[in-house]
Amino acid sequence: MGKITNALQKAAEDRLNRMDKIAKIKETKQLIVRKEGTSNIDPRIVTYYDTKALISEQYKILRTNLMSLGTKKQLKTIVVTSSIHSEGKTVSSLNLAISLAQAVNNPKVLVVDCDLRRGRMAKYLGIKNEIGFSEYLKGEAELSDIIFKIDIENLNIISSGKIPENPSELLSSKAMTDFLADVKSQFDFVIIDTPPIISVTDSGIIGAQSDGVLMVIQAGRTQRGIVRRAEELLEQAQANVLGHILTNIQYHLPEYIYRYL
Repeated sequence: MGKITNALQKAAEDRLNRMDKIAKIKETKQLIVRKEGTSNIDPRIVTYYDTKALISEQYKILRTNLMSLGTKKQLKTIVVTSSIHSEGKTVSSLNLAISLAQAVNNPKVLVVDCDLRRGRMAKYLGIKNEIGFSEYLKGEAELSDIIFKIDIENLNIISSGKIPENPSELLSSKAMTDFLADVKSQFDFVIIDTPPIISVTDSGIIGAQSDGVLMVIQAGRTQRGIVRRAEELLEQAQANVLGHILTNIQYHLPEYIYRYL
């Protein structure tokens, strides 16, 4: 009986140790990857730091699904929006764009921060880029002036630029229509980060001109009624809703908890 008792006691201690590890990770809100080196890119851009991480694999699944949808109808311009603020749409846009750029056929990818009211893409990438999309739409800059790159060769980025007085009017202008036509001829995929649909009309305007819209939903926060209302607004704008990205999911594994924030 002594051996059995010792084995049970050891198993109990091991379990307590695992629970302690999980509790510590919960307490510190550890992300899937740790930021390494001197890069200023936010560690939530997991696909940049660790292509084999659990969340990176989820973005690869999303990439595969988008590419399979594109076999029926070409999907080049994809809008990413959410119902309300802080659901993770910009982080999702960047992770998706990087995942697409990492595909084996090396597609040319452009990711655009079209949130002209409170664009965060430059912040997540750790850069200061004062000339961006709003300057282009106002005719103050050329396309070549606003595109920049990080150390992923076939990934191109456009930040939002300075906050304009009339963002909705700029996004519904001929300059926007011409921009979409131009980039569709130059890139294989164009990921467009837009403001929440319930807050302002911007994502509906762009969604109607794009090939499809992905809605970001934060698990445990966004109510179903709000999501339904957001979908109604996109449908009224005649935007094609392709699907949803669920964020803030916890994965419990034997000794670790992975959390995407």
